[in-house]
Amino acid sequence: MSPTPTGLRIKSPESLIAESGADLEGHGLKRTMGLFQLVCFGVGAIVGTGIFVGLSDTVAEAGPAVIVSFVLAAVTCIFTAFSFAELGGAIPVSGSSYSFAYATLGERIAFLVGWCLLLEYGVSVSAVAVGWSQYLNELLDSLFGRQIPAALSAGPGDGGVINLPAVIVILMAATLLVRGIRESAGATAAMAVLKIGILIAFCAIGFSAFQADNLTPFMAEGVGGITSGASLAFFSYIGFDAITTAGEEVKNPRRNIPVAIMICIGVVTLLYCAVAVAAIGALGADEVGNKPAALSLVVDQVTGSSVGGGIIAFGAVVAIASVVLAVMYGQTRILMSMSRDGLIPRTFERVSPRTATPVANTWIVATVFAIPAAFASLDVVVNLTTIGTLAIMAVVNVAVVALRRSHPELRRSFRVPLYPLSPVLGIAMCLYLIWGTGWTTWVQFVVFVAVGALVYAFYGRRNSRLGAVTPPTAGAAPVPREG
Repeated sequence: MSPTPTGLRIKSPESLIAESGADLEGHGLKRTMGLFQLVCFGVGAIVGTGIFVGLSDTVAEAGPAVIVSFVLAAVTCIFTAFSFAELGGAIPVSGSSYSFAYATLGERIAFLVGWCLLLEYGVSVSAVAVGWSQYLNELLDSLFGRQIPAALSAGPGDGGVINLPAVIVILMAATLLVRGIRESAGATAAMAVLKIGILIAFCAIGFSAFQADNLTPFMAEGVGGITSGASLAFFSYIGFDAITTAGEEVKNPRRNIPVAIMICIGVVTLLYCAVAVAAIGALGADEVGNKPAALSLVVDQVTGSSVGGGIIAFGAVVAIASVVLAVMYGQTRILMSMSRDGLIPRTFERVSPRTATPVANTWIVATVFAIPAAFASLDVVVNLTTIGTLAIMAVVNVAVVALRRSHPELRRSFRVPLYPLSPVLGIAMCLYLIWGTGWTTWVQFVVFVAVGALVYAFYGRRNSRLGAVTPPTAGAAPVPREG
């Protein structure tokens, strides 16, 4: 294997796996999730605000060519999914991309990846919760003809004062998460099945009123619109990597993690393209674009009744709640891994002896990210989440190449096809979509990363357990050979 660069703190894959099995607090995580639950967990983390709420914004950017935007976003995810599958099978621990970066690119990059994961998981919880609030009002209007007043169901940027429903759904998810992973996984599986059924029913209704003329002119907004639409559509796919955060609670993780990732990406891509075609084919891009709760609007228009729209709204409320649950789960497990390494306070690694869950960690996450959910605009949190996730995925593709070079004999239950072309294309696609987010988002992201670098310099590096007990060249421990 290649030697570790001088001065670069890298933790070996073997060390990461050994520590994930160590019972640091006397009460470790339990392996209770099978493949079906893991796939449902992945679908639960992906399908939510992006398709139920974000579809209208994506259509407004790309027009009928939004289908191409979804495919571009999916291709980006597929290349990166290959990388996540290889790394998740080789290093089946809870830290996901943070742990992968620690094993390949060093502690500083790993910390910044963990910092950016606050955008992918933490801030996205806020975005998803805001979307949940919109569909809750749509459901209440369908059932009772009334909505929660704007002052109490939207933040200042959206014409309100505080978004109480968004805060409530985050607190509900936290309550379920601290009860135990078995209960959380069961609830997520049930909600995943329900929302897939709702979206399939939507497609059936939309295609019943399909008009081919609504898809022309197909590229009304040009290539630029497709690119911007793909950057927005990418938000709809965020969450598939949450599967790798369950590495310590999955049965047979080396097999089940790669398989679950591939199944989730395939199912979700087909579903999204079908929903987009059905929606635009039924009403046209102008009607669908920039309309909150667009799917309910389509069903109401096609059926001539608010009943169908109410059913879609109910499905959206359930679907988006499951995303909050799954994404919060992922965030707490990443913070747990960072805490084990000493890069953030030890509070985040403590596991309850009664529920085998990180209780304090979960409530801290819920409290911190309920604040932007209560007061921030959906557009702001979506853009930041998207660019942070794309940056992380670019790093994961780099990590695959680095791990192949440094640990070529490491046991891998899945290998990236067409290596090294696949990870290189994954990096290129991530950078392409980052370009589409716009300069305002770039500036916000640079500032966010700069703050993270300062936090690492003044806290993380000084408190790192790897730095305290090993020399800079540590981490190059022997690894098991293939087979």
